[in-house]
Amino acid sequence: MNRKIKAFICLVALFTFSQGVKAQVGITSVPFLQIEPDSRAAGMGNANVAISDNASAIFWNPAGLAFQDKNTQIAITHANWLPNFDTDLFYDYLVGKMYIDGIGNIGAHITFLNLGEQIQTDETGIELRRFTSYELAGGFSYGFKITENWALGTGFRFIYSNLVPSGIDVGGQTAKSGTSIGIDVAAMYRSNPFYVMNRNAQFSAGTNLSNIGPGIQYTDRAQQDPLPTLLRIGWAYTMDLDEDGFNTITFANDFSKIMARNDTAGRAMNVMEALVKSWDTYRRFDGQQFVDVPLSEQFMIGIGAEYWYNKQFAIRSGYFYEAPQNGDRQFLTFGAGLRYNIFGIDFSYIYTIREDHPLANTIRLSVLLDF
Repeated sequence: MNRKIKAFICLVALFTFSQGVKAQVGITSVPFLQIEPDSRAAGMGNANVAISDNASAIFWNPAGLAFQDKNTQIAITHANWLPNFDTDLFYDYLVGKMYIDGIGNIGAHITFLNLGEQIQTDETGIELRRFTSYELAGGFSYGFKITENWALGTGFRFIYSNLVPSGIDVGGQTAKSGTSIGIDVAAMYRSNPFYVMNRNAQFSAGTNLSNIGPGIQYTDRAQQDPLPTLLRIGWAYTMDLDEDGFNTITFANDFSKIMARNDTAGRAMNVMEALVKSWDTYRRFDGQQFVDVPLSEQFMIGIGAEYWYNKQFAIRSGYFYEAPQNGDRQFLTFGAGLRYNIFGIDFSYIYTIREDHPLANTIRLSVLLDF
């Protein structure tokens, strides 16, 4: 791997420790919690909060667990991360759910992001040590019905961020691994089936406020960076294309927004304060200068479609938009899926609008077993 790229990645990780960060409002820690783990949803423009009909509902909307069958499902997703940089970064997500009589569906997950090998040098460039950076999270989720059409859900995860070995001196501060916990609160509505032009149809809507919790502290000083608390809301519409139901199409649309803030001193606001104050303009550092991001540009939009033939073969496509001042992720997504007996496989591909975007050519592959 190119050492210059590795140095860049390491500097990005270590930038959290810099005193200059105190002037930045709106920065969040552990952004790996925002990586969409499900290849199926990733092929639909990351629009899934109102679908959430498999084990990956743990990420999108844990309330969706309440509407799922009484089965056990296990899935794993793998992706080489930032492939255009020719790095050794990779992302893995293991998720499962099972039905327990008298309780319902309970899910669990483990998320792991490998940030590769880093090199620490002294002021003269002499190598001092090599170390590996990584981040992981694991937790449980649960969804339950409150009526036949409405469900609530919640989730809990433990978060561990190991960017540099504990004890390293960074800018006069002693670095350490960061830890925190995150809570999800979610709801979903799913209509009864109805007819449109003599075809079965169904409408659903959902919302999920994820990663609610205390900020992460990486040094021996009382400076925390907030978790990437994310509000997601969306709808989905599914319709049979024939009377026999062999051909089905789903349209979905998600709106999402980061609900985290730092105060003027660079410390993470508490959850309630951030939820209130995150509805105004905030300032972020885009790598070169500070820019103000108005509320209208803070929303991320995902639009997707999925076609199934006989519930065995699927093709998917979507579009994801994020304003240039707010991260500038704009890409088309494509995907496919196959189901046979208890086995399933999903594939997704990102085609970025800007050719040199770090996410260009990202491929996700998910394999699942449905018992």
